[in-house]
Amino acid sequence: MSEVRKGEADVRSFRVEADDDGIRLDRWFKRHLPDTSFTTVAKWARTGQLRVDGARATPGDRITTGQTIRVPPAEPIRADAPQKRERPPLSEDEIAFARELVIYRDAQAIVINKPPGLATQGGTKTTEHVDGLLDAYQDDYEGRPKLVHRLDKDTSGALLIARTARAAAFFSKAFSSRTAKKVYWALVVGVPSIEDGTIDLPIAKQPGSGGEKMHVDEAEGSPARSRYRVIELAGTTCAWVELIPYTGRTHQLRVHMAAIGHPIVGDGKYGGQAAFLTGGVSRKMHLHSRNLRIDHPDGGVIDVKAELPRHFAESLKHFGFEEMLGDNMPLDTPPPPSKAVKKQQAKQHAKTVRKERKGERRRRGGPAK
Repeated sequence: MSEVRKGEADVRSFRVEADDDGIRLDRWFKRHLPDTSFTTVAKWARTGQLRVDGARATPGDRITTGQTIRVPPAEPIRADAPQKRERPPLSEDEIAFARELVIYRDAQAIVINKPPGLATQGGTKTTEHVDGLLDAYQDDYEGRPKLVHRLDKDTSGALLIARTARAAAFFSKAFSSRTAKKVYWALVVGVPSIEDGTIDLPIAKQPGSGGEKMHVDEAEGSPARSRYRVIELAGTTCAWVELIPYTGRTHQLRVHMAAIGHPIVGDGKYGGQAAFLTGGVSRKMHLHSRNLRIDHPDGGVIDVKAELPRHFAESLKHFGFEEMLGDNMPLDTPPPPSKAVKKQQAKQHAKTVRKERKGERRRRGGPAK
């Protein structure tokens, strides 16, 4: 971050550096002006005081290298304003635990194998989470490592952490542009009738759940698209599937599999009692981020596999599934086209047919209608 100038009664101007290319404006404030609350940023945007290259801006706008951010004067801190709480230092046990989770590390990135039951970030009554362990990965680097995506508390597997601001901006852009590839494994109840299918159902927050639960909402939902491929079957009891999310909605894979009648084993939130199998199968959720593949900010690719948690591995053995079969699924098989693509293809086909018929009538000498 570089401050360009002051003036206009202490209005501040900052030039966007390469490390912040592509991030949201509200994240820029959190990174560089952390004492400025989101409420204040939103008020500046609403009143037209927040500008990027002279144009009015909103907190959700993405910024690019070289742009100039106009920031109003800092608001005075009230004497009775609550003090920002310092993070307590990690214990030796917490540091050791955090470092045991690491499955990939370099100068720009760390990938951990998040265990089920550990939240990614804190919240109401959630005091143990990955975000609270990030100091264990700081070492001699400037700044605290940053989360760039998340996994549900009960979902296990590969979770990427950026070690520098430049890496955080780069990875965030990769996730938002969908160039990063995430492959999940899941056990689902029953057997899908189609072995390789795409679920294209919009998702929204379920009313009355306080935003804690999502549901399919054809009228008001945000577009959501997932792919599933069956790896192995256990009679008609359950199926082991590979899941690939093409969008990043909250609880997307869980909502989509429940919506087609095959909830993820152990996911009582979306599958109810039907999500739990008898015969000694664990009641924990069987959803695991198996493979993460993403471009590296210094060139090359990070391609990491996360080992299954014990309960998931034991369930595979219980049903006689061979783990190596899941890793042998071809990763680059193109997905079926989405509804929007199919609709566009149909329009283009109809247009082509009309043009051909029109040309044929002209060749026959008949009037073109």
